[in-house]
Amino acid sequence: MKYSLKKSTALLGAALLSVVGAAWTSLAEDAQDLEQDLFVESLDVNVVNVEVYVTDRDGNRINGLTKDDFVLLVDKQPVAITNFYSVEDGSVRAGLETAQTLEVPERAEIPEPARVTAEPVGPADQRLHLIVYVDNFNLRPFSRNRVIRAARGFLRSHLRPGDEVMLVSYDRSLKIRHPFTKDPALIANALYELEDLSGHRVHFDSDRDDILDMIYEDSDNMGWDVYSLRPRVSQYAESVYNDMAFTMKALREQVEMLAGLPGRKAVLYVSDGLSMRPGEDIFYALQDKFSDTSVLLESHRFDLSRDFQSLVSSANTNRVTFYTVDAAGLRTYSYMDASNHTAGGGSQIDSIHFSNLQSPLHFMAEETGGFAVINTNNFSPGLEKMAQDFGTYYSLGFSPAPGKVGRYHRIKVQLKDKKKGIRLRYRDGYRNKPVDTRMADSAMAALNFGYQQNGLGVQLVAGSGERHEDSGQFLVPFLVRIPIGGLTFLPQKEMQRGRVKLYIAAKDTDGGVAQVQEVQVPIDIPTADFDRAKEQFYHYQLSLLMRQGRQVVAVGVRDEIGAVTGVVTEGLLVGS
Repeated sequence: MKYSLKKSTALLGAALLSVVGAAWTSLAEDAQDLEQDLFVESLDVNVVNVEVYVTDRDGNRINGLTKDDFVLLVDKQPVAITNFYSVEDGSVRAGLETAQTLEVPERAEIPEPARVTAEPVGPADQRLHLIVYVDNFNLRPFSRNRVIRAARGFLRSHLRPGDEVMLVSYDRSLKIRHPFTKDPALIANALYELEDLSGHRVHFDSDRDDILDMIYEDSDNMGWDVYSLRPRVSQYAESVYNDMAFTMKALREQVEMLAGLPGRKAVLYVSDGLSMRPGEDIFYALQDKFSDTSVLLESHRFDLSRDFQSLVSSANTNRVTFYTVDAAGLRTYSYMDASNHTAGGGSQIDSIHFSNLQSPLHFMAEETGGFAVINTNNFSPGLEKMAQDFGTYYSLGFSPAPGKVGRYHRIKVQLKDKKKGIRLRYRDGYRNKPVDTRMADSAMAALNFGYQQNGLGVQLVAGSGERHEDSGQFLVPFLVRIPIGGLTFLPQKEMQRGRVKLYIAAKDTDGGVAQVQEVQVPIDIPTADFDRAKEQFYHYQLSLLMRQGRQVVAVGVRDEIGAVTGVVTEGLLVGS
C-alpha cells in the first residue's frame, strides 16, 4: 500500500468566506511566515497512572488505603500524587469525582468494528483492555489446549461490564483473531479455532534432542570431538536465536499497537516459555561432555536480554501489564533422564533449560506489575488471581516534570506505614513521551481499534477519489472541519492567531499502514470578524493517494495553544 500526502491548502466554506473574506486564501502558503510571528509556549497536560496491587504475605488483598498512605518516587525523588483511584471487588471506593469529569472515548464505525454488548463503566483512563495472546509458535498443542480450556472459563465468568477483550495469536506472524469486544463470550468461542492448529514447540524439542544425541551418543559412536560438534551447537543456538528475535519483534509490535489506547492494558501471554539465551543448555552439555575444553563463553553471543528489557520498557511506557503463563506446567526431565546422566551434568542440563525458558516469563510479568503462572498444571487459580488484579487495585496518578521527555524513569511505590509482610506490585518505570508522539499514538489507536476522543468536535469528510494516471491509484480528497469556537487564539496586531497541528494516518484491510504524518496549521482571523468566525468551522483540505478497496483514515487535531485534542476516523471504499 502506498499513500502520499499532497500539499494541503486551506479550503473556504461558503459560510466562512462571508465572515473572514480573502485573508484565508493564502493561509497554507503563508504558514511559515505566520509561524515566525507566533511565539507561544504550548501547554502540555499529561498524567502518568501507576496501578498498584497491595497484598499481605499470604496474597490477601489489602483494602481501605487512601492517597495519604502511599509514597510515590520517580528516580528516587518523591512526586505529588495528583490523581488517586481505588477499586475494591469491582466497586470504586475513591476517585468518583475524577470519573465524572473525564471524557469517555467513542468507538468509531470502522470496517469490522467490535460489537458492543455493555455500556462502558468508569472513567476512560481506568477502563480495562485485555489482550489474550496465544504464542502458537512457542507452544505444544497439548499444553496450549489445556490453558485455553481454563482461559475460556475465566473469560465467561470473571470479566466485568465495560471490560474489553481481544484475541491475537503468533505463528511466525502476528494475527488479530478477534478485535476488541465487550462480550468476552465471543473471545471464549474464538479460542476453539486455535485448538486444531499445530504447535511449533514440538519441532524445537525434536531439534534439541537431536543435538544432544550428537553430543552424548554420536560423539562416542562416530568419534566426534568438541571441534566437530561446536559448529553444530552454534548453528542450533543461532537458529533458535533468530526464531526468538521474530517472537520478540511480534510482542513489541503488539505492545506498541496499544500505545494510544486509553486506560489499563493487560496481556495474558500464553507460551511454553521463551529463551533469553538460546542454546545455553546445549553449550553446557558440550562442556559437560568435553570438560577439558571451555565453550561456555560462546553462549553469550546469543543473548536476548536487551530485547526483553526493551520489551518491558515499551510495555511500561505504554501502560501494558504482562501476565505470563507457562503452559508446559509441571516440568520433568526431557532428555537428560537417568540413562544420559553424567557425573558432571545430568539433570543440571535440563534445569538450565527450564530456567532459561521460565526466567523471561517472570521478568516480563514482574517488571510490568503482573505475575507469572509457573510450574502448575492447574491454571485456574492463576487466572482468578489476575481477575482480582483487574477488580481490586489502586491507581496513583502524577504529572511528569516538564521537559524530561524520552528518557526512561524508574518508579518506586512505598507505604508510609511499612508493615511487615505487605507486598506491592507495580510497573518498574515509564518513559515520558513528547506530545507529538502521544498524538501519533492516539491517531494509530483510532486507526487500529476505532477509538476516538474528540474534545474539539472535529469532523472528517471524505470526497470522491479520482484515478491517478501515473500510479493507477486514486487521489482522494478529505475535508477536516474544526470548530473555531473550540480553539484558543492569541491577539497579534489586528489579527487573532491560533495554531493547530494535524496528525494523519491511513490503513487498508490488508493491514498496510501509512505512518502518521504531521502538518502544522496556523490560523489567522481579523479581530473585527472574530466574534462571527467563532460560530463557524475552519476547513482544511488534504488529499491521499490510495489503493482501490476499503480504507480507514484517522486524523488527530491538537490545539497547540489550548492543549485540547480531537481524533476522528473515516472509513471508505476507494474506487467503488
